[in-house]
Amino acid sequence: MNNIFFVLFPALKKHKIAEPARHAKKSWKHRAAIFSFSSIVLFFTLAFLFLPLIVIIIYSFNESKGAEFTNVSLVWYKELIFNSRPLWEALLNSLIVAFTSAAVSTVLASLAAIGCSWHTFHGKKFIEAVTYLPMVLPEVIVGISTLIFFSGIHLPLGLFTIFAAHTTFCLPFVYLMVKARLDEFDFSIIEAAHDLGATEAQTLFKVVVPSLLPGIMSGFLMAVTMSLEDFVITFFVAGPGSTTLPLYVYSMIRFGVSPVINSLSCVMILATCLIAFSLRSALKTVAASH
Repeated sequence: MNNIFFVLFPALKKHKIAEPARHAKKSWKHRAAIFSFSSIVLFFTLAFLFLPLIVIIIYSFNESKGAEFTNVSLVWYKELIFNSRPLWEALLNSLIVAFTSAAVSTVLASLAAIGCSWHTFHGKKFIEAVTYLPMVLPEVIVGISTLIFFSGIHLPLGLFTIFAAHTTFCLPFVYLMVKARLDEFDFSIIEAAHDLGATEAQTLFKVVVPSLLPGIMSGFLMAVTMSLEDFVITFFVAGPGSTTLPLYVYSMIRFGVSPVINSLSCVMILATCLIAFSLRSALKTVAASH
């Protein structure tokens, strides 16, 4: 009889089912305070993170060099584009090192994560522990030890030494990203691929790697970001003619902050936002397809 009643009056059925949820939602809204401790902490955290960026963007349009804002002008963007050749060379060095070291570290870390998850062998725990060392050690120690190693093998300092050092400390971060993706991986798919006659290489490149592609791309982008912003390790292993952007900015700040740095920072913020938002939908599509 009740079923017939709800069939005849579906609106009442919908109302009765949604009523407890509505009251629960209402009571939760009533209990939640607008100025709670968590919301205050969130506000100050966001302000601490984003207020310096907002100040940099505003002062990139300041006409004067001083701290006082005078008039809105694009003079420092003009200076950045037409009269800052050494700065663009330093940025080019940073981009070359960042993308090459990120690519190599992504390949090595992805293969290491797949091997440690796929196979069981002696020394596996030791390899996993050693992989985390560049991430947990202070950058000063990593930079000094890397410099001592390069000096011991008589390798001249330059872009290659920066590339090798960045590849080393980017490895554990990519490894963690890929390993997290592997923890959700269904290894029965590999057994099914073997049952269908696929070799180890075919299974790796046609089954495993496409499934791990979101984690691999996330690790690659993180490695690029960490390489671009690194200063401490780069300071120890850089040589003549291998000045990266952080080193160049540091040398400029020693003689006073130039407004050109504000303009460059604004351009990099916009470029980073565009790349992040454009890749976000692509990574979501790849993750959903696998």
